[in-house]
Amino acid sequence: MLQEQRPKKLLDQMRDVLHTQHDSIRTEDTYVDWARRFMLFHQKRHSKEMGRAAIEALTPHVVVERPVPASTQNQALSALLFLYKAVLHQAVESMDAVRARKPKRLPMVLTKPDTLRVIHA
Repeated sequence: MLQEQRPKKLLDQMRDVLHTQHDSIRTEDTYVDWARRFMLFHQKRHSKEMGRAAIEALTPHVVVERPVPASTQNQALSALLFLYKAVLHQAVESMDAVRARKPKRLPMVLTKPDTLRVIHA
């Protein structure tokens, strides 16, 4: 008697798609982790039931609850967009969530006495 095969869980499907695209294992782990956090944030609702508004709701949570660098915020958004586009095959309408920008760092300018100390050292 053949046992009926159950469909793979969503995170396993995501890992399979990432693997077939030859993404690094670190990318796989990171994207799957962000998808897991996304589902947990929304009380384990299936991603098919959610969409743009759910993705946009996570962004302030990431920024306020867990202050993270701009690159991490962008990584989370990229992971969720990948989940919808490549795994669920759902288009996500235009996003109001703007990608975070890295703050510009101004160069440190030495004063004349500091410069002379560096030269004499």
